[in-house]
Amino acid sequence: MRKYAIRLLGAAIATVWFAPPANAQHAHSHWAYEGEGGPTHWGALEPSYKSCAAGKEQSPIDIRDAKAADLPAIAFSYQPTPLKLVDNGHTIQVSYAPGSFITVGGQRYELQQFHFHHPAEEKVSGKSYPMVAHLVHKNAAGQLAVVAVLLTKGAANPLIAKLWQNLPAEQGKEVNPAGETVDATQLLPSAQGYFTFSGSLTTPPCSEGVTWFVLKTPTEVSSSEVLTFARKYPHNARPTQPLNGRVIKQSQ
Repeated sequence: MRKYAIRLLGAAIATVWFAPPANAQHAHSHWAYEGEGGPTHWGALEPSYKSCAAGKEQSPIDIRDAKAADLPAIAFSYQPTPLKLVDNGHTIQVSYAPGSFITVGGQRYELQQFHFHHPAEEKVSGKSYPMVAHLVHKNAAGQLAVVAVLLTKGAANPLIAKLWQNLPAEQGKEVNPAGETVDATQLLPSAQGYFTFSGSLTTPPCSEGVTWFVLKTPTEVSSSEVLTFARKYPHNARPTQPLNGRVIKQSQ
């Protein structure tokens, strides 16, 4: 009887140790751009995603009726960085080494990474663009600022060309080719006037308090460069969100 009891106890312990946690389904909630995990359902997928549905300052937006303002220029201080590229299942993302940043209004924001959406998530007075690059920055207080560079069809872009030459074959596996560097400066248009507003991340958890700088002038990429990305991600853009009374400013 004693051995039998020990076996039962051992089985019970094994059950406790190896049973999945009650919230396992939340830990592995899958969000997507269509279907049951699509944007209209993001807010219900996890408690931490509630801002996707309940937030009042969500991104992206259709930029309309922007008010001209005396805004400081964005000072871009980007340096070349070793190429670290990943297909994370939602986009192609490039991680950036420390030391590259923007300065605007006395605030310094370090460049963390940049990634792409097809089509562009933002619209300008209803106009859509083929793609957009989002350059994600963070200041010392942990506040985020995103510079959006709209991409339009035209001449080939040398940075995009290098990225696409090194696209990962597998999702989730970072590519870090020896000796290869990239410079985010090559994404920037020569004219750097911008629209700015308060918004959110455009993917779950849709956290708010993000400062957005959408450059007015698009950067050219070739039709074939757009097509290469579109083959991997035919549509990875969140629909535009209500403005809810936010004021959009634009530099003069």
